[in-house]
Amino acid sequence: MLCQDPLEQGSNFSILKTNGDFMRNATIAGVGMHVPERIVTNQYFDDLYKKDIGTFLREQRNIKERRWMKADERTSDLILPAAEKAMKQAGISAQDLDLIIVATDTPDYLSPSTAAVVSYRLGAHKAATFDLNTACAGFVMGCETASKFIKADENFNNVLVVGAYAMSKWLNFDDYKTASMFADGAGAAVLKSTQGPGFLASAFYTDGQYHDYMGIYAGGSAKPFSQEVLDQKEHLLAFPKRIPSETNGIHWPRLTKSLLEKIQKKPNEIKKYFMTQFNVQSIYETLNALDLPKEKAHYVMDKYGYTGGASIPMALADSTALHDLKKGDTIIMLGSGGGMSMAAIAMEWGFDT
Repeated sequence: MLCQDPLEQGSNFSILKTNGDFMRNATIAGVGMHVPERIVTNQYFDDLYKKDIGTFLREQRNIKERRWMKADERTSDLILPAAEKAMKQAGISAQDLDLIIVATDTPDYLSPSTAAVVSYRLGAHKAATFDLNTACAGFVMGCETASKFIKADENFNNVLVVGAYAMSKWLNFDDYKTASMFADGAGAAVLKSTQGPGFLASAFYTDGQYHDYMGIYAGGSAKPFSQEVLDQKEHLLAFPKRIPSETNGIHWPRLTKSLLEKIQKKPNEIKKYFMTQFNVQSIYETLNALDLPKEKAHYVMDKYGYTGGASIPMALADSTALHDLKKGDTIIMLGSGGGMSMAAIAMEWGFDT
């Protein structure tokens, strides 16, 4: 614990200690995850495309298998079990929720929000709701948004934040590099108000020049659905341009160092790093830049493929199930998504696992 007022050191700390008392803060009190039943191994793509794709996926992306939804499943079907697990661990019910934030770029509908669907299906009758879309950085941004609600307004004490991904519905199987990477899943966290440690600092970065490099570009006002759109498969996930592979490897260490400066810790004093699991090489590059071993990050892409905005909360839930974290551990979350948008959070873990 710092003995000086963090504000006097130019910090953006979100928690202060004054006369021994903590101001209102937010902490993660429970996490949960859910994936579809169907397991799709790398061999499926080797057979489908009649070439060895699995070796690259395994060695360069750390992906061995992934989960895909059934045709009649939707994003909210993944969210509900993850949310229920998170609420059970946090010791609350849906009736206790004051706010639901669903971070996804694969919603049930273009409109209304998937969060509204989730509130109805959970029976969270008093919860406010909204969706948040910063692509694969969404869960981290959702947590930061939720923490600010809790700190600023005493009416918000229990907030459900979900990262959900159902990208198998938007895959273009003409592109084997894309089709073999993406998967489905959901992760959830319950944030609760506290008078103790919790969220410590945050940092953000967006480079909008990459907004047309990766995404689903039809279905909105720029390109409404039409027969031509469907014929050209423009309603499916596409990578029209190539984002430089070093982008995350440059900015994740930079954002991390910004957080570490704010909380006055060294890289090795962080218990665990949770990063968007699109490219394991970017995670390795980040850890190398911080002079850290690979074991400092938690990985789930080997079992679940690339699950976008769900990958970080799924990693949190998986780490919790392995009892990796204890109350008071400092962790860092680094989210990165199309746009190009990035969000980073440092926090003290809220419960023993």
